[in-house]
Amino acid sequence: MNDYMLFAIAMIPVLWLIVSLGVLKMPAHKTCSFTVILTLAIAIICWRMKFIDGITATVEGMAIALWPILLVIVAALFTYNLAVETKTMDVIKKMLSSITTDKRIQVLILAWGFGGFLEAVAGYGTAVAIPASILASLGFNPLFAAVICLLANTVPTAFGALGIPVTTLATVTGLEVVHLSYVTSIQLAGFIVLIPFLLVILTEKSIKALKGVIGITLVSGITFAVPQIFIAKYLGADLPALVASICSMACTILMAKAMNKEKVETKEDKIGLKEGVLAWLPYILLCGLILIASPLVPSINSLLAKASSNIHIYTGDATSTTAFSWINTPGMMILIATFIAGLIQKLKFTYMLDVLKRTIIQLKTSFITIMSIVAISKIMSHSGMTSSISFGLCAITGSFYPLIAPLLGAIGTFVTGSDTSANILFGALQTEAAKSLSIDPYWIAAANTAGATAGKMISSQSIAIATSATGLIGSEGKILSTTVKYCLGYVIILGLIVYFGGGVLTLF
Repeated sequence: MNDYMLFAIAMIPVLWLIVSLGVLKMPAHKTCSFTVILTLAIAIICWRMKFIDGITATVEGMAIALWPILLVIVAALFTYNLAVETKTMDVIKKMLSSITTDKRIQVLILAWGFGGFLEAVAGYGTAVAIPASILASLGFNPLFAAVICLLANTVPTAFGALGIPVTTLATVTGLEVVHLSYVTSIQLAGFIVLIPFLLVILTEKSIKALKGVIGITLVSGITFAVPQIFIAKYLGADLPALVASICSMACTILMAKAMNKEKVETKEDKIGLKEGVLAWLPYILLCGLILIASPLVPSINSLLAKASSNIHIYTGDATSTTAFSWINTPGMMILIATFIAGLIQKLKFTYMLDVLKRTIIQLKTSFITIMSIVAISKIMSHSGMTSSISFGLCAITGSFYPLIAPLLGAIGTFVTGSDTSANILFGALQTEAAKSLSIDPYWIAAANTAGATAGKMISSQSIAIATSATGLIGSEGKILSTTVKYCLGYVIILGLIVYFGGGVLTLF
């Protein structure tokens, strides 16, 4: 078979995922598990992959999915579920929703700042569900609340769940995670500054909505973008969104309070310092643990690095090993911080274990979906299918390939609902294409992550979460028709940035 025929065949699993998830609306865990079998059969028949190599590639993918990807998702959602069950999330909501009565500023604090924070520490729809439900409870139109939170939950997803999308992308591409994080933050910086302005304009459906709040809107964006770039450049993928969202939220709240000095806080509204600190304690401890375990403290970082293993799983390459860090990984840090915070909050250990068990059960279909997607990626990569797709796309688009690099990321999130899954599906393909065109692979890989953030606003999974949180089940079509135009504009602008901005890093 010639190269173009192999390209067409290699596209079958990808196209099937798009059709089955995006058009036929099949359950992700069912279609993804079937696609593993389909991909394996194609690899064995058309790429002459040995059966044992195909099986071990599948096992390697599933192992990587379990640790660290699924570990982070379980741990982050466990922290959130525990906060809901113990009512500390209600305290956080109350603290955030009682600062100002200006709807434009409420959107900046809740949809942008708090939504970004939830995405950074939890993801899995919490960044849409919680802010949207709060906004609706504050009197916002439910449809608007759903749309505005979907638009806000774009750029923060690149480093969501403590950076797992970028960390995963680095794993599947073999790129160095700190530099990849920095490049991704540079590509997203402009959008981070502009999106708060879009949110404010949409709040009153007029550009006149900016009157009186241009300063606070600009601060919300800049105090998110600058810390994210700084943290990404020097610390990597774990903390950029977390630190940036906290900085943005804190600065926005301080400015809002300064603009609203006449507000009288009732006794019922007031949250005591102790109550507030206890509510935020898991996230405070998490920041501390990650910083202590990072390269900023070399002695602890090197000690924890010893608790790791390099395991040979894939049989097709005698030199191939899969690295597992057993302690110094974001998922373990989240679990440790949450259990310590729970004990300080006087929660029983057995009670926390029960919440953790229920969280794992809650995520059972996600286990199948993500393990299947990573397995598909590994089969395609090891067999040569990814290289064939890369060749085909490069041959078709030639030097214009950077224009469509973000579109692939957006399609990946649209069909899977996850920035992480989009990186798994297309990350290796993007770097292969970059190398064949003599383009910096970091720049193109980052474009996949950046593009994937755009797909978040049209993802059927995210829209379903938004409609559930705001009581709009059945209105998915209305929401999609609203968000899709913003998604297209986002991807087009990003494509131009990627195409013309390859040398932008030399300016920093």
